[in-house]
Amino acid sequence: MTAIRGSAAAVTGAASGIGRALALELAARGCDLALADRDEAGLAAVAAEITKAGPRKVTVHRVDVGQPAEIEAFAREAGAAHPALNIVINNAGVALLGQFNEIEQAQMEWLFNINFWGTVHGTRAFLPQLSQQREAHIVNISSIFGIVAPPGQSAYCAAKFAVRGFSESLRHELAMTGSPVRLSVVHPGGVATNIARNSRTGAGVTDNARRAQSIERFDALAKTTPTAAALRIIAGIEKNAPRILIGNDAWFMDLLQRFRPATYWKVLQRQIEKASAKVAEATK
Repeated sequence: MTAIRGSAAAVTGAASGIGRALALELAARGCDLALADRDEAGLAAVAAEITKAGPRKVTVHRVDVGQPAEIEAFAREAGAAHPALNIVINNAGVALLGQFNEIEQAQMEWLFNINFWGTVHGTRAFLPQLSQQREAHIVNISSIFGIVAPPGQSAYCAAKFAVRGFSESLRHELAMTGSPVRLSVVHPGGVATNIARNSRTGAGVTDNARRAQSIERFDALAKTTPTAAALRIIAGIEKNAPRILIGNDAWFMDLLQRFRPATYWKVLQRQIEKASAKVAEATK
């Protein structure tokens, strides 16, 4: 197992959502932290909350994970500040609303640079240091949309499926070579974060109401709290779980696509319509 107490972890996207919850819960369990995000004010707030609660060493780093040079600098600075750093959580991610024909190529590349290449560059930058530790762990955040692929999420699904494939292959390579580094890939279902609210909209989306409807639907269906997601991930690290599903919705969708790999969307669409109808009725 990978022990949390006495470890040091690097977490990207740590200013809000799952990343913030992970920072707080890891610190509460005796882990020092190198926290990265573009939101410097959010980082400062998380760090202040942690240091107020207990004597943990916390460093903050302004990092855009879409920029490889910034990730490399983060790895150097975090390693220097935390020589025993042995956990890396590639959590930062963004969303993009729109059908494939409504999304410009540059927008898709923007998302891939963060959601996929940010994970790859983060893994590559930290792996040499992790490999020198007695025990170490990489956590790559994919999504349930790295297992199922609904319409309107072509860019996001492509990146999250890529994170899954990259992570599974690398995990097998690490095991084959006897590396001390373990790797978990995480597939959250609906987690109540601001990812939908902060999403970008495809350049070809002309119906302004669609964005509001998409956010409203996400908020209604995202039942898992960031804290619950963080606790599930931490338990997965401690158990060296290769794959971590978060939320009953993720478990259901994973099982459904196994039994109906080519036709699962028809079932999911009916489930979403029923849930949306209940929400609409309740808010009247």
